[in-house]
Amino acid sequence: MPYHESLDFEATRTFYTRVLGLEEASFGGGYIGFGSGQAQVVFAPPGVEPVLPDMGVDVDSREAVDAAHSEAVRAGHEVIYGPVDEPWGVRRFFVRDPHGVVISVLAHD
Repeated sequence: MPYHESLDFEATRTFYTRVLGLEEASFGGGYIGFGSGQAQVVFAPPGVEPVLPDMGVDVDSREAVDAAHSEAVRAGHEVIYGPVDEPWGVRRFFVRDPHGVVISVLAHD
């Protein structure tokens, strides 16, 4: 799932729902998202903290998030954020892949 910053949520909402016909989804932390089935795209408000990841990967369980975090650390990958339990019901951490792509590894409660 890719992440992008949106300077105009209303224009973003109009394009993804009316033009592409996607459904709007609820996300915490000020994010809005749109999808159809498993395909999703997520938008953050300007200046979101921590750094906006390039994409997210839902690994289905809190245990899988922690296991992926442990393996990323063991393998020497740069962990940028977390792991943390967010107030909107997501456990996540951000890691930089070998190509410099920042990935949010997450699971919903």
